[in-house]
Amino acid sequence: MEHTPYNKLCVEILDAKTKDKLCFLDKVEPNATIGEIKSMFHRSREYLPSVKSVIVSRRPKGKSLKDEDVLQHLPVGTTATFYFRDLGAQISWVTVFLTEYAGPLVIYLMFYFRVPFIYAPKYDFTTSKHWVVHLACMCHSFHYVKRLLETLFVHRFSHGTMPLRNIFKGPGPRNCCLQLSVTCAAVFQNCTYYWGFAAWMFCQIGNFSIHIALRNLRPPGSKTRKIPYPTKNPFTWIFLLVSCPNYTYELGSWLGFTLMTQCLPVAFFTMVGFIQMTVWAKGKHRSYLKEFRDYPTLRSPILPFVL
Repeated sequence: MEHTPYNKLCVEILDAKTKDKLCFLDKVEPNATIGEIKSMFHRSREYLPSVKSVIVSRRPKGKSLKDEDVLQHLPVGTTATFYFRDLGAQISWVTVFLTEYAGPLVIYLMFYFRVPFIYAPKYDFTTSKHWVVHLACMCHSFHYVKRLLETLFVHRFSHGTMPLRNIFKGPGPRNCCLQLSVTCAAVFQNCTYYWGFAAWMFCQIGNFSIHIALRNLRPPGSKTRKIPYPTKNPFTWIFLLVSCPNYTYELGSWLGFTLMTQCLPVAFFTMVGFIQMTVWAKGKHRSYLKEFRDYPTLRSPILPFVL
């Protein structure tokens, strides 16, 4: 229902669980956005946006409305009814990922440097005689340092925060599984070393290239979603075949790391990570298909033509 600029509307907000009326706003401008209505609600209820977050929908269990949605473009009458859900204490996504990536980095280095409370006293701060252990540490550390720097300087998040309780369940499409970082001592054949290191190195470059391409899709401060396409960077051409090449490259990196170290716990970590990334990739792929009618049908979620 369209409204003229001179008709001001009323907005009532109900609790999604109890259906109790929480707030009644009168004389709301028809061109007010859902984000502005949320701000009015925060002020009336003395909620702090940085601590509490709300989702406003037109049905108790309905789909959340976007902050950019304009009131007069929604199918509401002169009195619009919305439902409120309290998401609890929030934490920024930047903090989530910094915490997530710093953990495996620090834990791995604790084992690498053999800190006293982990190893027997005679091994305190000793170093391995196997060069592959040092190479594995450098590769592992580089991976997570890269992730930390990308979180600070590359990624743009469509949602500023997430519920604090979720950090104990796993923050989302990244490394949700247990970080199994084990120092391995193994003798490499030359081909195993070169193949493994090359796979790891190129997949790291590819993963970074995809993150840059995704970042450039979203202007600073925007929540706009677009279909990602290949750029002039050859590492992005995999977008022709998969929806989530960042996960494809991530899998390649861990396969390369497994090949380099020939370590069973690393292989197990790679397998669990692949299962989790497949779940995330399928969800993202379904979201693309649902949101964009012209989405390329040739693409698979994570592995070209397979999965």
